[in-house]
Amino acid sequence: MSELLGLSAQIIDSAYADGQVVRVTQELSEIVPGVAVVESFSNAIAVAAADQLVVFDTSSVLTGPAVVASLRQWSEAPFHTLVYTHGHLDHVGGSPAFVEDARVRNQPRPRVVAHARVPARLARYRRTGGWNAAINARQFGWIGPSGLTGATAGARAWFEAWLDEVVEPDRLYEDRLTLHVEGVDIELFHGLGETDDHTWAWLPALRAVCAGDFFIWNFPNAGNPQKVQRYPEEWAAALRSMVALEPELLLPAHGLPIGGVERIRRVLEETATALESLVAQVLDAMNAGATLDEVLRAVSLPPDTLGLPYLRPLYDEPEFVVHNIWRLYGGWWDGNPARLHPPDDRALGAEVAALAGGATALARRARELADAGEIALACQLAQWAGETAPKDHVVQRVRAEVYEKRYRDASSLMAKGVYSSAVRESTPRPAGRGPNG
Repeated sequence: MSELLGLSAQIIDSAYADGQVVRVTQELSEIVPGVAVVESFSNAIAVAAADQLVVFDTSSVLTGPAVVASLRQWSEAPFHTLVYTHGHLDHVGGSPAFVEDARVRNQPRPRVVAHARVPARLARYRRTGGWNAAINARQFGWIGPSGLTGATAGARAWFEAWLDEVVEPDRLYEDRLTLHVEGVDIELFHGLGETDDHTWAWLPALRAVCAGDFFIWNFPNAGNPQKVQRYPEEWAAALRSMVALEPELLLPAHGLPIGGVERIRRVLEETATALESLVAQVLDAMNAGATLDEVLRAVSLPPDTLGLPYLRPLYDEPEFVVHNIWRLYGGWWDGNPARLHPPDDRALGAEVAALAGGATALARRARELADAGEIALACQLAQWAGETAPKDHVVQRVRAEVYEKRYRDASSLMAKGVYSSAVRESTPRPAGRGPNG
């Protein structure tokens, strides 16, 4: 058993993770003979097929060259096929490094296989470069010389240049495709989940599943508040399709590989059950006429589920998934008639501030609520106060304090990114410093 399989077995069997299970080391580990994983921003999984290599995902533009270098310490064989599990740039952005390696070695250019929707995703990214730069700056805390705006401006130019270099797939499929590479059969399956262009793969000779982002050693990324629709019910169905194959090896695109039929069954079924539970609870509430606010207060998962080392809400979180389920089945309106044609946020804030006796009084109340543990309500009052008095240093300091408290209390990276961005808006800091300095 490889060291990584031993580590994942220990974590799953003990239901406890001491340290990171999603690591970016750029180190290669041979998991079983002929199968290697490079732990990177997204993992690259290489399968030896005689004197050729098939690689699932290429990591990002920043990490792709290091991934190739690690693979070349393991094998000099040509890259025959690159399989994109989906079109997110941490999975396809490293592709130029693979093509360049082939050029330098005078080897054939690798073919690139992906689902038929991947080109449309890349085209959409090119249309929305500024938006994608802005949300990633917020989500991952990129800060430029003039704060978030500076980061966004620089990131957009870099993002668009990066997109121009991504290698477009040259073989597309719709539902299912079987590849034959030097005697190795690879079955590709399309599934809806984190994206609408997702591929997972079954390698029957190895009894291995390459899961892409269907399993990420965190609560499923099915609710990202800043990005497009995700599909939790179909995600669960894909996981159950993997279970039905009884794989002995699970190779995710983020986090440790997992060995053992029963261990794999457990993590995939528990992940599927969590998603199915959220969908069922939301639909039951919607069918009973609940508003989104009522749904959010009613739907939950057991703490024991969210305490599992592979379902912790450290990246996405169940509340965000609830929003995505509502959006999928119910549209964008939340059921509150006052928000069908809502007032301008600043006008509403100014009116509330006037009723409270001014923005300073509103900020003071926000601080009191935060100190009392009513952090959601405190954020709303601090936001109104800050919008009403954008140049009042006292008000802005309170706004920053309230959002910093919420940042510290938040568990998921997505929530932390939004709240830390709000802190920076009220307290400009030098580039590279987070909300805690």
